[in-house]
Amino acid sequence: MNVTIPAEWAPHRAMWLGFPSHAALWEDDLEAAQAEVSALARALAGPGGETVKLMTGSPEGEADARRLLGDVTGIEIVPGAFGDIWLRDTGPIFGRDHRAHGFHFNGWGGKYALEHDDTVATQIAQASSAKLVAHDFILEGGAVDHDGEGTVLTTGQCVLNPNRNPGWTPAVAQAALAEALGAKTVLWLGEGLANDHTDGHVDNLARFVAPGVVACPVAFGKGDANAAAYDDAARRLAGMTDAAGRKLSVVRIPSPGWIKGPEGKAAPASHMNFLIANTAVIVPIYAERPGAFAVQALEHLFPGRQVIGLPSTAILTGGGSFHCITQQEPA
Repeated sequence: MNVTIPAEWAPHRAMWLGFPSHAALWEDDLEAAQAEVSALARALAGPGGETVKLMTGSPEGEADARRLLGDVTGIEIVPGAFGDIWLRDTGPIFGRDHRAHGFHFNGWGGKYALEHDDTVATQIAQASSAKLVAHDFILEGGAVDHDGEGTVLTTGQCVLNPNRNPGWTPAVAQAALAEALGAKTVLWLGEGLANDHTDGHVDNLARFVAPGVVACPVAFGKGDANAAAYDDAARRLAGMTDAAGRKLSVVRIPSPGWIKGPEGKAAPASHMNFLIANTAVIVPIYAERPGAFAVQALEHLFPGRQVIGLPSTAILTGGGSFHCITQQEPA
């Protein structure tokens, strides 16, 4: 099977978005998280130029979504069942031929096994009238980033972690990604963000922004827990070439700096969790000053799209941000 995964900047038929639907999970942050997701949905359906498919995971979540967004043009509310909103990881990865590639999901290495999460890929494929192609290994969508030309960017910390596919080596992983996702070249980074329960998803660390161009963070302010990981990623990327033989150009984007997380540890906050929509780029903001710098930097990288910064502090309490809760459906 000849597989091509489009780059995120390629045109989208729709953007899937998870809506916080379970009070038992979000507790005191539920209302604020719903407000942040609602703001993202409005931005996607407005300046983002997207048809938004807002997936809810419970009757209560559906009712809240309809109350907040039911009359917004361009937003379709899709009742479903999920453990939580991280559709990038539980949903399918769409190919250019509109096949939906589904993978086993084990709760990020067994950390968070929630009911229905292992059915999300099937639900989205059915709702999109896409053929589901099931692959017999564990992979989350946030663990891989694509340039649309067969280059896959990932981290060894996650994809080679024995809590996913025991015994995997780089060669075994590359063969699996070639068969499932059409990977011609796999570029390996090392460690991801500190305290990231995904074990280092690449969509918090480095992202393709154009053919041959990758963005990754540079530490902002004192005490950034990820300064070494950022610099290591940049050094590795500077020595890499993509599937087309281009030497990568690396652009450093200011990180959010130190953001307080649970138990006083650094939260896995990242501007790399931006979302490339049809006519906009939407960036999660955790602190005003570094967020403004990140928006300015991304404006230079996406001159044809409006770059919008939106708060994501409540969503971050669940462990991720905008890219983590979305999945694009290519045109």
